[in-house]
Amino acid sequence: MNSELISAIKMLESEKGINAETLYEAIELAMISAYKKVREFNDAATLVARMDRETGDVHCYIVKTVVDEVYDNLLEISVEDAQALLPGAVVGDKVEVEDTPEDYGRIGAQTARQVITQRLREAEKGQVYSEYADKQNELLTAVVQRVENGYVYVELGKLEGVIPPKEQIEGEHYVPGMRLKVYVSEVKKVQYGTTITVSRTHPQLIKRLFEMEVPEIAQGIVVIKAIARDAGSRTKIAVYSEDPNVDPLGACVGPKGTRVANIVSEINDEKIDIIKWSEDPVTYIANALSPSKVLLVKINEGETKKKATVIVPDNQLSLAIGKKGQNAMLTARLTGWNIDIKSQSQTEGLEEAENSEN
Repeated sequence: MNSELISAIKMLESEKGINAETLYEAIELAMISAYKKVREFNDAATLVARMDRETGDVHCYIVKTVVDEVYDNLLEISVEDAQALLPGAVVGDKVEVEDTPEDYGRIGAQTARQVITQRLREAEKGQVYSEYADKQNELLTAVVQRVENGYVYVELGKLEGVIPPKEQIEGEHYVPGMRLKVYVSEVKKVQYGTTITVSRTHPQLIKRLFEMEVPEIAQGIVVIKAIARDAGSRTKIAVYSEDPNVDPLGACVGPKGTRVANIVSEINDEKIDIIKWSEDPVTYIANALSPSKVLLVKINEGETKKKATVIVPDNQLSLAIGKKGQNAMLTARLTGWNIDIKSQSQTEGLEEAENSEN
C-alpha cells in the first residue's frame, strides 16, 4: 500500500463523510483475516495489524506473553528476547512481535480496496436512508415502473418505492410511465439498503395535496382540523380559518373551483366534501352530514360515549345515510361522534307513541 491509498481515504472522509479512522481500523481488521489465510495460526494467540497513517504500510504482530521459560513459541517469549523489543519488559508483560508475511503489501492493497468499496457502499446506503427518512409522512411525485403480483413499483428519484395492494386506490389502473402523487408512509432500513412504502389511500395524502394547492393552508391561515376518507370514493375534510376575513371553504375550493378540481383529478376523481369545522358539536355534525340537509341535532348528554341523534327531512334520509352507509360513516369518523340518523316522520311517530303511552 502507498500514499495514494491514504489520499483516497482522506478524500472519502471529506467528500463522503466517512470517518478516516474508521476506515483504517476496518482495514486493519481485514488484514488480520488475510494473515490467517497465509499463515498457520493458533486461535489462542492474539494478532494485531497496524496501518501506518502516513505511508499506508501495514505490519502484523503476534502478542506474546513474557515468561521465564518458553514452552510455546507462538504464545510466549523469553525475558531476554522481550527486552530486545521492549526494554524493561518483565515476566507477565505482553509484547508485540512482528510477523508480517512476504507479499503482504500486495495482499494489503487488495484488502484495503475491498474494505473501502464496502464501506463506501454502506455510507451511500446510509446517506440515501437519511435523505428519504426525512421524507416520511411527506408527499412525493412518483413514476410507475412496473406492476408485479399486485404490487406497484415506482421511481422516487434515487430509490424505488412500492405501493402495496392495500395502499392502492380501488379502480385506479397503474401503467409504466404514469406520474402520480404518493404519500410516504414508511421508510425502512434493511440489510440490502432502504425500502420505501408509499400510499395512494392514506388520509394524509389528502392533507398534503391541500397544503400544496391552497396557499392559505400552507401559510397556516386555514387549518385542516380532521379528515375522513373512503379512498377512491369519497373524502370529508373539516377546515377552519384563523382569520375571520378568510372563508375556509372558498379558499379550499379556489377560484371557479380550480383548487379542489386539481386535487380531485389527482386522486382519480374521488369526491371531496369540504366541511366548515365548528367547536359546537351540533353545528359541526350538521355541517359534516353535507350534502344532506339537517333539521335538528340532539346531543345525548350523560352518555359514556359521544352520541348524537340527527333528524333530517324524509326526502333526505337516504342522502344523509349515503350509499352503503358511507355518508353517515364518514361523518362519524370526521366528528368523532356516534350518529343515529332518523327521518322527520320517524321522529314524529316515536313522539306520538310515547305520548299515547303517557
